Amino acid sequence: MFRVRSDFHRTRLAIAALFCFLGFQYATWTSRLPALTSRLDLSAQELGLLLMACGVGAAASFPLVSALMRRLGSRRLAFVSALSLAVLLPALYLAPNYPVALVVICCDGVAAGGLNVAMNAQGSALEVRHGRTTMAQLHATFSAGSLAAALLASGASLFTTSLTAHFLAATAVLALLLGYSRPRLLTDEPATGERATDGPATDERASDERATGAPASGDEAPKRETERRRGPVLPSRATLWMGLAMVFGTVTEGAMNDWSALYMEDVVHASPQLVPMGIAVVSVMMVVARLVADGWRSRWGDARVVRYGSALAGTGLALALLTGGVLPTLVGFACVGLGVAAVTPCVYVAAAAQGPEALSLVAATGTTGLLAGPALIGFVAGATSLVWGMAVVAASALAVSLCATRVRWRTPETPETPETPEPPGTGPAQAAPAR
Repeated sequence: MFRVRSDFHRTRLAIAALFCFLGFQYATWTSRLPALTSRLDLSAQELGLLLMACGVGAAASFPLVSALMRRLGSRRLAFVSALSLAVLLPALYLAPNYPVALVVICCDGVAAGGLNVAMNAQGSALEVRHGRTTMAQLHATFSAGSLAAALLASGASLFTTSLTAHFLAATAVLALLLGYSRPRLLTDEPATGERATDGPATDERASDERATGAPASGDEAPKRETERRRGPVLPSRATLWMGLAMVFGTVTEGAMNDWSALYMEDVVHASPQLVPMGIAVVSVMMVVARLVADGWRSRWGDARVVRYGSALAGTGLALALLTGGVLPTLVGFACVGLGVAAVTPCVYVAAAAQGPEALSLVAATGTTGLLAGPALIGFVAGATSLVWGMAVVAASALAVSLCATRVRWRTPETPETPETPEPPGTGPAQAAPAR
């Protein structure tokens, strides 16, 4: 028992290092956008296109990532993607001009898309293998990585204005994270002793293989090979509902990150000291909720956590918009952070159970939501007002709750119902399960 538990914690730390890696890498170069803008002499439009190139690369990586997941498995894809991101970071500050920087950022988006799929597949497989929830906490480490990158950027700016020194230090941190996680990740092939022909172990292995994108063994191998030759499989209806849930969830997250401060200033008329509290409340509540959400998932199941959480987010924000005032607005923002925190982790787990194609597609739709959400809110706000723009955010959160009713979610572990004991002498005695 001790061995299994320590294996779980050791692997969880390795996967958490990947989540931290992605958050750290992304926040490192975004935190130095002013310096990059000055060095490359970019206009506002050019900077916007640069940021869009990263998102477009991540969203367009779906076919490539799906194929690589089937060919390499999540463990090797994670290593290749993370290594590419570590190389692309210094390549960005070495870019001699704007066109080269655009290519580097687009490649960065593709590699980030690959790592996003691979690390979520690893997290889902860890839950399947050990029968424990942990995905929400893994997503919390992404935020921790972003925070660490921001602190490093702030510290580096105190000692030097050199972008080279900062990015080299950040690359060293990425190398340490990758070096730690690589040997401890879940393997893509089942162990020899686990290759049973029937029974529960077979079901667990099959589910684990779907989650990690690992090659199948035994009689399933020819079938998987035939599927590869036929090309990509069209997404199922369940996968499309997961994609919609992810889109609406990431629209809510992205819009709150980009528009909450402006709403506090222009609509609520908060003081300059309280304006940043909008995004602060959302971020803090999301991190705290993700640290404890795995306990909610184990107790109530992913379906209830997503449905009730997104309903809380949409209803709380809608009431805040109707009420007005600083305090009701902050309470409504807190409801959003608390309610949507577990949406993306749960959707990733559900998608991973459907296979690498579903996971890749859902990850791509998540990136699309993050890209389209802030722009959509800006369009609505420009045509009407920012209040109606934030009303779209509330509607998106409620839409997640509706989509969640059509998704096959992970269910919490429940004890088996004891069987009726057989009369004495008719068969082997059955011990009652422990309560």
